[in-house]
Amino acid sequence: MGAATTLGGLRAAGVRTRRVRDELRRNLLDRLSRGERILPGIVGYDDTVVPDVENAILAGHHMVLLGERGQAKSRIIRGLVELLDEEVPAVAGCEIHCDPYAPICAPCRARAAELGEELPVAWLRREDRYGEKLATPDVSIADLIGEIDPIKVAEGRYLADETTIHYGLVPRTNRGIFAINELPDLMEKIQVGLFNLMEERDVQVKGFKIRLPLDVVIVASANPEDYTSRGRIVTPLKDRFDVQIRTHYPRSVEEEIAILEQEVPLGERDGREVRLPGFMREIVAQLTFEARRSPEVNQSSGVSVRMTINNLETLVANAERRAARLGEPEIVPRPCDLHALSASMAGKLEMEVGGDDRVDENAALERLVSRAVLAVFDRATSVERLRRVAEWFEGGGGVEISDAMRAEEYLEGVRGIPGLREAIAEIGPFESPALVAAATEFLLEGLHLHQKLNKDLEGGRATYRA
Repeated sequence: MGAATTLGGLRAAGVRTRRVRDELRRNLLDRLSRGERILPGIVGYDDTVVPDVENAILAGHHMVLLGERGQAKSRIIRGLVELLDEEVPAVAGCEIHCDPYAPICAPCRARAAELGEELPVAWLRREDRYGEKLATPDVSIADLIGEIDPIKVAEGRYLADETTIHYGLVPRTNRGIFAINELPDLMEKIQVGLFNLMEERDVQVKGFKIRLPLDVVIVASANPEDYTSRGRIVTPLKDRFDVQIRTHYPRSVEEEIAILEQEVPLGERDGREVRLPGFMREIVAQLTFEARRSPEVNQSSGVSVRMTINNLETLVANAERRAARLGEPEIVPRPCDLHALSASMAGKLEMEVGGDDRVDENAALERLVSRAVLAVFDRATSVERLRRVAEWFEGGGGVEISDAMRAEEYLEGVRGIPGLREAIAEIGPFESPALVAAATEFLLEGLHLHQKLNKDLEGGRATYRA
């Protein structure tokens, strides 16, 4: 298609153009007929958000995605770009990508009248037809819609001349998709300026009004609390968006783990293989779930999936630091590495504050970690299965662990505690010393959380005893 370079060449090749809504609709139907996913990489929305997005596209609607932080709103919006045609023709040199068959701006109409079939054509890739703006209080009408260009006026053009306008981001995304993130953060007067643009397609700049039938699909994102008449959204603008689609966090630990596996690929790091025990991955995912239902955490601000991702990256980093310091061949995170998550969690959680009572953040984070470990332990095994291990401690035994201990040091303890090796074998085929060390810590911590063992902390070491 890209071979045609003039309007006449387009006609000879039989190239036709479509409105953006028609492009999205037809390409969506083609994917659905082939059984393809329209938003690859989006986990947990197949039965909830995705059908609503598909309906909005088929109906040709502007849409707004409502959800707390870390619910893949921006990723969904950017994924819609893949439903645009791979290439479309536009008038060469046009700031707003005019359709060669029906140019809408004054300069392109004049060129079309003068050149006729020789009107030059350029080809736009789908990536060039997407615009995005993060709404902030300092965003102006000039940024989104346009402004009188003083340089053009200084060149001798009249203010009433349409060519004096320097177009903003929305007109420059003509024949594409424009996204506004955190829509309610726009100043009210800017929200008002979007009314005509979305419905009547009138553009007003400094009192100069022109009819500019833009072909743009506008998609926005917002926090649900702000997107109400009591929040920071102007009601008439809210009415201009045809559909509101509610996003949500993963609804199961399995979905959270699927996101982890997709976003944090594990392999070799400088010659050391990263081996992540299943229970450690599950603890990281469960930790986020515990935060999302904790009364100590402000739920209105949400607990982002990014916390899960950052926690796993921090966990692996702490294990890598130990492996490098001790010269171990593998990078294997252990429960004793969980203390490192306080740094990656602190910026992701907003703690509740009631009256004069302020939540001790460090203590709250420790409670969240303990609940996550306990939940995963109960799914993996039981206190009854570790009865022989508990009896050994009751007989006067004790074990000391540390994130600075070599994995081989744990093997002596495993051999000396009756029933521990069998318990480790039940939760996984852990053949290497580092994996055995991680499993040992996990089981001992589970017994401690079930109040079968005491745990004494001193410096960076922990001692388990009856």
